[in-house]
Amino acid sequence: MLEYIFLLPVCVGLVTLILPPIFGRIALVATGALHLLLSLKLWLAGGQAYFPEFFGKAHPGMLVLLLSSFVFAWTAPYAVSYMRQRPTKYEAVFSGCMLLFLGTMSMAALAEHPVVFWIAIEATTLASAPLIFIHRSKQALEATWKYVLICSVGIALALLGLFFITFSMEGTGPDIPLSFSSLHKVAPLLNPLWLKTGFIFVLIGFGTKMGLAPMHTWLPDAHSEAPSPASALLSGALLNCAFLGIYQVHTLMVLAGLGAFSSNLLIGFGLFSLLVAGVFILNQPDYKRMLAYSSIENMGIIAIGTGIGGLGLFGAMLHLIHHSLLKSSLFLSAGTIMRTYGSKLISQCANMPRVLPKTFCCYFAACLGIAGLPPFGLFVSEVLILFAAFQRGLPVVGLLFVILLILVIAGFAQGALRMALGQESEVQGALRPREKVLQFLPPLALLLSSLVLCVWIPEPLRQVINDSIVLLGGVIHG
Repeated sequence: MLEYIFLLPVCVGLVTLILPPIFGRIALVATGALHLLLSLKLWLAGGQAYFPEFFGKAHPGMLVLLLSSFVFAWTAPYAVSYMRQRPTKYEAVFSGCMLLFLGTMSMAALAEHPVVFWIAIEATTLASAPLIFIHRSKQALEATWKYVLICSVGIALALLGLFFITFSMEGTGPDIPLSFSSLHKVAPLLNPLWLKTGFIFVLIGFGTKMGLAPMHTWLPDAHSEAPSPASALLSGALLNCAFLGIYQVHTLMVLAGLGAFSSNLLIGFGLFSLLVAGVFILNQPDYKRMLAYSSIENMGIIAIGTGIGGLGLFGAMLHLIHHSLLKSSLFLSAGTIMRTYGSKLISQCANMPRVLPKTFCCYFAACLGIAGLPPFGLFVSEVLILFAAFQRGLPVVGLLFVILLILVIAGFAQGALRMALGQESEVQGALRPREKVLQFLPPLALLLSSLVLCVWIPEPLRQVINDSIVLLGGVIHG
C-alpha cells in the first residue's frame, strides 16, 4: 500500500516521542533504512494507493520522495552521533520530530489531491518547528517563531490559490475529480483568469516555503539555529517538497496554454533570489547562514530552469538532485565544524585542514560543488539552463544568470578559503579532535553520490526525470 511510505515514519515518530532516547536512536536509523527500501521498491516495482483519490505515484513526486528518503537515510546515523556529542533532555522530541518530518514530507511527495498536498506541507511546518527550537536558546526561539509565522502565512496564501484553481473548474463538468492528474487532463477547459490568479497565490505561498526571495526571510535564521541534521533535511528535502506544489500548478498552466505567464513569473522570482543570495553570501561571517543563502540561490536557479523550459527543465531537475545531495552534505559537515570550534563564525574556524582533515576535504569539495564549479553536477545543470536561455531567445536572462552566479562563486570562494587558510590561533592550534566515522561518513557518502551522478545516471532515474518533464516539453540532454 502506497500510504505505508508516510504512515511508517509518522507512527514510529509518535511512539518515539514518549519512549526513552535510546529507542529514538534505533528508530531513526532503522526507520530511515526501511523507508529508503520501501521508496526504492515503490519506484522500481510499483504499488497501489488505498485512497487513489488522495495519493498517487506521480513522477515529480517520486523524484522528490527518493531524494528525501536518501538524504534522511544518511542523516539519521549522523544525528545519533550529533546527539551524543551535544546531549539534551529533549532528545526524544528531536528523534520523534525528525521521523514526523520525514513522514509529512513523504505524504507531500505522494499527494495527488491539491488540498491533501497543502495539509502535508503545513504539517511539515509543525513537525520541523520543534527541531529548530531544540536547544532552547533565545535566538532559536526567535528563529522558530519567524519560521512558523512566515511559513503559515505563506501556506495560507497557497490555500487561497488552490481555491481559485478550484473555481477555474466551473464549466468542466460535474464528474471531474479534484486531483492534479485530472486537472491536467481538462486544463484547456479551465477559466484562465481564475487559473492565473491561483498560480500567483500558489507561487507566493509555496514560494515562501521554498525560500524564493523576497519571501525567504525565515530561512537564514532557521538554518542558522537548527541542529545540523535538521538543517540538512530543511534544505536538502523540505524545499523540494514546496517546489513540487509550484511545479504541479505550473504544469497545469502550460497545459492550459498559459505557460508564458507562469514562466515569466518563475524566471523573475528566480533571478531576484539569485541577486539577494549573492549579495548576502558575499562577506558573510556565519558559515551556516552562508549555506542558507546558498539554498535561496539554488532554489532560484531551479525556478529559472523551470520557467525557461526545454533543456532548462532537464537542468532544473538535475539541479534539484545535486543540490539536495551537496547541501545536506555541507550542513552535516558544518555540524562537525561547529562542535569542534564552538562557533559559527568563519573567522573562528581557521586552518581546518590540520584540525579536521577528513571533514575539511568533504566540506571544501562540497563548497566547490555547491558554488557550481566543475566537475560537479551543478556546473552541468547551470550550463544546461544557460544554453536553454539562449535557445529560447532569452539572452538577457542568460547574461543576468551568469553575472549573478559569478557573484555567488566569489562569496563562497572567500568563505571557504578563509576557513582553509586563515591564521591559526593558540586555541585552534590545540584542537586535535578525533573524527569519528559517523561524523564524516554520511556527508562523504552524500558527496560521492553527487559525484557518481555526474558521470552516470541510472536508467530508472533518467526515466523518472524524463517522465517528470515530458508534459512541459522538457528535453533530456544526451
